[in-house]
Amino acid sequence: MSAARAVRKAILAPLLACLALLAVVAAPGAAHAEGAAAGAVRGGDGVFSDAGTRCTIGFNATDGTRFYGLMPGYCGDVGTRWFADAQRTVPVGETVAAHFPGGNYAVIRYTNPDLTYPSEVNAYPGAVRIERAVEPVAGMAVCRSGPTTGWHCGRIQQLNVSINYPEGVVNGLFRADICAEPGDDGGPAVSGNAAVGILVGGTGNCASGGATYYQPVVKPLSAMGLTVGY
Repeated sequence: MSAARAVRKAILAPLLACLALLAVVAAPGAAHAEGAAAGAVRGGDGVFSDAGTRCTIGFNATDGTRFYGLMPGYCGDVGTRWFADAQRTVPVGETVAAHFPGGNYAVIRYTNPDLTYPSEVNAYPGAVRIERAVEPVAGMAVCRSGPTTGWHCGRIQQLNVSINYPEGVVNGLFRADICAEPGDDGGPAVSGNAAVGILVGGTGNCASGGATYYQPVVKPLSAMGLTVGY
């Protein structure tokens, strides 16, 4: 994300109080520090852009030859470089596709052979292996992972939700009764061992409760020719 775009999002944030969109920019050193810098990049791990902002990997995927990561489309434009650490000394990869608004997902192509990219999500603590991707269903039990608040669970409340971002409308999201806080955005929503969605917004917090909104993953995986569960 360019510096100007990041500043614009910060300025407009108060106007979106009814949505309380989770901020892309988060302070380094979140409460849950384990993850990408430890040698493996998993869903739920925070990564840092070349501009110094942090976003969260949703899920790892493959095209059969290379490995990729999914994250929200607003995290960074095509060409954004990503690192495992806030000091930006351990490269992870580069954004090769970004869809926002309309949809809300981006794809990082992993480039560092010294890191591993398992089909897993960080459960803070431990990890959950991801075997498949499924469409969201109202009432489905899901859990969310993020580097700020860790692991939280609830149920899907509503499908086909639209959100008005400053950049435009995103359609086809789903809402769950799970809390989240700034810095968790991008984190995975899973049902058992299945990938369901990536976190793209929310209201409330994990002290008083709230709701969160997710980009379903089946469509972007299909559009990009990617699979999970390798």
